[in-house]
Amino acid sequence: MGHGHAHGHHHHHGHDHTHEHTTDAALPAAFDTLVPDEALTPEQRSRRSLLRRAGLLGAGLAAGGVLAGTAGAAPAAASTGRRRGNGFLWLAGDHHIHTQYSSDGKYRVIDQVRQGARNGMDWLVITDHGSATHARIGVEKVNPDIKEARAAHEDTLVFQGLEWNIPAAEHGTVFVHPGKNEVSVLKQFETDYDGSVKGATGSSAANEALAIAGLAFLSDQVRRRKVKDALMLANHPARKGIDSPHEIRAWRDATLASHRIAVGMEGAPGHQAAGLPTPLGPGGARGIYDNSPGADSFAAYPLESYRTWGGFDWMTATVGGLWDSLLAEGKPWWITANSDSHQVYADTAARGTGGDFATDGRYADPVYGGKIDITATDFFPGQYSRTHVGADGFSYAAVMDGIRAGRVWVDHGRLISGLDVRVSGGSRWATLGGALQVKKGTKVTLTVDVSLAGGPNWAGFVPKLARVDVIQGDVTGEVKDKDTFTAPTAKVVKSYEVNKDTGTVRLTYDLGRVDRPVYVRLRGTDGNRSAVGAMGAAVDPAGPAIDVVGDADPWRDLWFYSNPVWVLPS
Repeated sequence: MGHGHAHGHHHHHGHDHTHEHTTDAALPAAFDTLVPDEALTPEQRSRRSLLRRAGLLGAGLAAGGVLAGTAGAAPAAASTGRRRGNGFLWLAGDHHIHTQYSSDGKYRVIDQVRQGARNGMDWLVITDHGSATHARIGVEKVNPDIKEARAAHEDTLVFQGLEWNIPAAEHGTVFVHPGKNEVSVLKQFETDYDGSVKGATGSSAANEALAIAGLAFLSDQVRRRKVKDALMLANHPARKGIDSPHEIRAWRDATLASHRIAVGMEGAPGHQAAGLPTPLGPGGARGIYDNSPGADSFAAYPLESYRTWGGFDWMTATVGGLWDSLLAEGKPWWITANSDSHQVYADTAARGTGGDFATDGRYADPVYGGKIDITATDFFPGQYSRTHVGADGFSYAAVMDGIRAGRVWVDHGRLISGLDVRVSGGSRWATLGGALQVKKGTKVTLTVDVSLAGGPNWAGFVPKLARVDVIQGDVTGEVKDKDTFTAPTAKVVKSYEVNKDTGTVRLTYDLGRVDRPVYVRLRGTDGNRSAVGAMGAAVDPAGPAIDVVGDADPWRDLWFYSNPVWVLPS
C-alpha cells in the first residue's frame, strides 16, 4: 500500500483504499476489547485507561478516533487488518530518540521505550548520532538492546534507525523495517554516506551529491529486498539555516515516487523543554533554536527563521512559507513532531561513570543522580510531542506505509486526542496525504472531526482547544527556481472558534465548485499566544507567535498541525 501510483502524481483515489495487509499482527492487547482488563499487564492497563479517557476505545474499537471515521466499521474488520475507507488505526509515535549509544546521550534503550510506552507511544525509532564510533561499533551494539526492548514491550513497535549527518546539511532520521539485515544496511549506509564519518558536512555540490547517493543506496537496498523498507525524515530543518530549499527538493525527488525514501521533515523540533524560563528551567530557546546564520547557511533565509514559532519550525509555521511552497508543487512532503530526547527535564538519572565512549561505543548505564535536573532541555517520548500515523494495522510495515502516504498529524501537550479529516466530492473522498480526483466544477467539502483532549496531559492539566484554522493553497506546479520558499496563494481561509471542552467537534468547510488543483491543511491552537503571520494579516491573521528565547514555556502554547489533502480536478 502506498507504492504503485501510476499517474506520475503520488496520489491514489480516495475511494478505493483496499489494503493487502492481511498478515498484520493482531491488535495490541490494550486496543483489543475482547481481552479483559484483568488479563493485561500494568503497562497495558494504563495504555487502555489512556485510550478510554480519550474516548478512543469502544465496542470493537469503533467508537472514536483510534479507527477514525468508523461509524460502519464492524469489529471483525478490526482484527483482519482489512478495513476499507477511513478506518485506520491511529498509532502515536516518535522517530527521533537518543540513548547511551549517542555521544551526548545517557539513557538505555529500554528506558526510552518504557517511558514512551507509558506515555502511550505505539511506535518509536532509536536514532543515535551518526559518527565514526557509531558506524564502527554502536550500530551493532545497540541492536541486541533494541531486540530486548521489542520483546519486553510487545505493544510498542521499536525501529532501529540512526540520526544521519546529511552531507552538506542538517540531521535526519534514517530507519529501516526490522529484519536480519537491519544492522548491516544501516552500518554500510552510515560508513559510506554520513557527513560526519565522511568529512562531508560543509556546503558544496559534491557533498550535496553524496546525500542524494545515500538516499539512492537506501532505495536500492529496498529494491534488492535487503530490507523490507527504509525512510528518511529531515530533523530540525531550520535550526542552522543549512537545509536550503533546493536541497530539500532534491532529497524529496531523489528516488522514484513509487519508493520515495525522503518523505518529510520535523514540523516541530524536539528539545521543547529548553524554553522553560529560569529559575526552574533551562531558560533557553524551544528546540534549542537560538542560532544565527553561519558560513554554510542559505543566505536568503530571514533571521526569524532561526527561531521556533509556537514551538514549530519556521518552515512549517509560516503560512505561505517553505512548506507551502513544497505543497504547491503538488508533491508530497510531510511533517512530524518528536522529542529528540537526550537529557530529560526534571529527571533524576545521571550518566553512569566508568568505561569510555570511544572504546565502548556507549556510556555506562545511568545511575541515580540525587537531584532533579532543571537544566535538561528534553522530554521523554510521548511526554509532550506526538506524531500520529494512520496505519492499516499494528505492524512495522503499516506504520512505514502510513508515514509514506502522509496520513500523519502532530500535536503538542495532548492538545487534542483524535483528528479525522475527509475531503469529499462526487461520491469520492480522500484523507490526510491523499488526493481527491474529481471532475472540474465538482462541489467539494472538507469535514473535520476533532476529538478534544480526553484527560490531563503530563503537566497535569486538561488542555483546551480554542481555535482551528483551515489553510488552503493553489497547486501551481513545479518551481523553476529550486530555492523558492514562498507560496503566494496559501492563506488561512477559515477559522473556527471551539466553544466546547469535551467530546468531539465537527467542522465543515465548503471549498465550493473546484475548478483548479488546490490543497488544504489544518492547524489548531489553545489560543494562548498568537500574532499576525510573516506574510501579513490577509494571509494569516492569528498565527503562532515567535518564541522568546529564555521565556518560552511549552505548556502555555499548544498547537496541532495536520498534513495536507489535495483536490485535483480534471
